[in-house]
Amino acid sequence: MWNNIFTAIDEQYESMVNTRRYLHQYPEVSFEEKETAKFITSTYDRLGIPYESNVGGNGILATLKGGKPGKKVALRADFDALPIQEENRVDYKSKIDGVMHACGHDGHTASLLGLAEALLPFQEELPGTLVFLHQHAEEYAPGGAKPIIESGALDDVDAVFGTHLWVNTPLGVIQTSRGPFMAGADRFHIKVKGKGGHGAIPHQTKDAIVIASQLVTSLQQIISRRVNPLDTAVLTVGTFEAGDAFNVIADSATITGTVRTFDASVQEMIIEEMEKIIKGTCTGYDADYDFDYLKGYTPVINHPEEADLILQDAPKADASLITEEVEPSMAGEDFAYYLENKPGAYYFTGAQIPDHYYPHHHPKFNFDERALPHAAKTLIQAYRSYQEEHN
Repeated sequence: MWNNIFTAIDEQYESMVNTRRYLHQYPEVSFEEKETAKFITSTYDRLGIPYESNVGGNGILATLKGGKPGKKVALRADFDALPIQEENRVDYKSKIDGVMHACGHDGHTASLLGLAEALLPFQEELPGTLVFLHQHAEEYAPGGAKPIIESGALDDVDAVFGTHLWVNTPLGVIQTSRGPFMAGADRFHIKVKGKGGHGAIPHQTKDAIVIASQLVTSLQQIISRRVNPLDTAVLTVGTFEAGDAFNVIADSATITGTVRTFDASVQEMIIEEMEKIIKGTCTGYDADYDFDYLKGYTPVINHPEEADLILQDAPKADASLITEEVEPSMAGEDFAYYLENKPGAYYFTGAQIPDHYYPHHHPKFNFDERALPHAAKTLIQAYRSYQEEHN
């Protein structure tokens, strides 16, 4: 049966590509994915697979109950896009101004829908129950995973698996780790409130640009001098906004950025050190400030046994695939919340286009569509392996 399923997935390739390209043309940002959700539910209506919509927001859970006893396992795909103006010159370019699928979620959705269609003829032979978990709002905290979990819709699920099409990884390579896999991702916002004035009379001002510049430099020293070198952490300043004219000293400056960690105690230490540095620097310059720190997604920590199923068994789905255990990525993912509640694992499916490397969230991001069946095959192989391990 399983070989026939893998063949059926290959036969869905053209359909997956068409689905992906349609979704790519009509992206919707986090929490606004109404039309995308309708497209997903219309597919399950056509297939006759029952589903629950509006789960935790715009989430959708479709259920395929096999004819044989087994566990209930969820396979997740996210479907939101990003507020980015696409720069690719492709015939399926985004038709929505300022919005783009720049992270591959259109491909995740296409893979899962293609898998559902491929599996339908084999329903009576399948063990257990498969939940097709279509999640909204992965890109923007608080995200879609938490409200889906809080809805109780996954309470009776035994395990959850998910994959991300990954353009850093060559086609045909599957990557994961048996523990920490992706970092916790936080945001911060600092506004320095000084005193503006004429550029020729600096001694009568409190130069917000100078103060904020000092903060940018000092904040980097938290990682280099306060975090244990054996721990992993990143502090990145992403924006610096100040001033309106070349000859005017700015009265305020705003910097925003992100902190990435794997350990809660390291996270708390960084927050405390940031508070000290911001307060001390601004006090030294006799300036005021606002400091807002938003704790985002927690780290993605794979369960070792479930990660083993990916590393050991993914090639059973396709002999051309190879698996690698890799060091954790500092990118963030709200799949973390599923793994805090259920056994499971998250992994990367290689989707790199040779000679077209633009990273995730870039206006020219794109991926090799031949990775679509790889994602579908490895997801159902994870389902199969889990059933065999626990039945």
